[in-house]
Amino acid sequence: MSESAPETSRPLGEAAVAERGFVQLLTPEGERVHDSDYDVHLTDAEYRGFFRDLVLVRRVDAEATALQRQGQLGLWASLLGQEAAQIGSGRALRPQDMAFPTYREHGVAWCRGVDPLHALRMFRGVDLGATDPHAHNFAMYAIVIGAQCLHATGYAMGVQKDGKVGGSDGEAVIAYLGDGATSQGDVNEAFVWAAAFAAPVVFFCQNNQYAISAPTDRQTRVPLYRRAAGFGFPGVRVDGNDVLATYAVTRRALDDARNGQGPAFIEAFTYRMGAHTTSDDPSRYRIAAELEEWRLRDPIERLRSFLVRQQVADQSFFDEVDAEADALAARVRAGCLEMPDPEPVSIFDHVYAGEQPVLRKQREAFTEYHSEFLPSGDEIERSTVPGREGSRR
Repeated sequence: MSESAPETSRPLGEAAVAERGFVQLLTPEGERVHDSDYDVHLTDAEYRGFFRDLVLVRRVDAEATALQRQGQLGLWASLLGQEAAQIGSGRALRPQDMAFPTYREHGVAWCRGVDPLHALRMFRGVDLGATDPHAHNFAMYAIVIGAQCLHATGYAMGVQKDGKVGGSDGEAVIAYLGDGATSQGDVNEAFVWAAAFAAPVVFFCQNNQYAISAPTDRQTRVPLYRRAAGFGFPGVRVDGNDVLATYAVTRRALDDARNGQGPAFIEAFTYRMGAHTTSDDPSRYRIAAELEEWRLRDPIERLRSFLVRQQVADQSFFDEVDAEADALAARVRAGCLEMPDPEPVSIFDHVYAGEQPVLRKQREAFTEYHSEFLPSGDEIERSTVPGREGSRR
């Protein structure tokens, strides 16, 4: 099960996608194919590792969606269908690299070692999602569309000025965005700065076919990856449901960036199988036949077929992964329900680095107002909300 990765200095570009429309190393039927510009040399254990990642991340996503439907989360942004794009690119990152996500990169967070419960804390309203970005080299989720691309570009320019570019041990940065974000001014400004300063940043666009309800053909007249040429850096389209191809293309782009070759744009051609968020109803703007067509390209099933076809994994392995997924889902559910409610007055914490007179007055007024609703020292049990018995309000 070993393939050799050919040495090549050919740039990212349209030549790599001429035959199939995108770089692909694994067909929807699970057949391994090769690309003259991109290939990977993986062990059997690494192939199995990719499968495990895909299954576990999907199970976390399914559990979080169920928790939201049951009133335990205020919102959830599902990654269903986009697992290969996130796991492939996430595993392509080296430890020293920095990732700037949107609000949907739960799979990348998994690859960076971030506990799934961290994202649930934000969507549950327990906290604002704050974390130390350097703990896992994974920035906070970005809610403002496209803002993270400017953050990533600025960070990459800092990496460059610190002299951490120009060798195999250099640092690279990846910024995640959706197809709709390519229409944002922030994103295009990030492209300009990254190109002008040859910043070591890779823009990874998950084209899941819809910017909420607007299909891609209403957003652009050309494939998104071709936009990169207008800014002066290479772009490539990859089969975003192929975890191997996504890994190979992203690893190549990141290595080029860390070696001083500047930015690149990757369009991962994939599909959002679920809703934009749990507040969205996709049946209002897309037909069931389209959904069924993409089910045949499912990233997990194609890798499963490959593992079986190549005798890389047997049924006992799949059973072990399923059991691990069950245990992970149970931990996520229990951890979510056990999260304590924040004190209402905590909304005033961390607004500014130091205390501000106006904020102090607001805090005092809020505390006085809130105290009118609770007898001093008493607590109210909320037994009507499942999983929240005994919490204080």
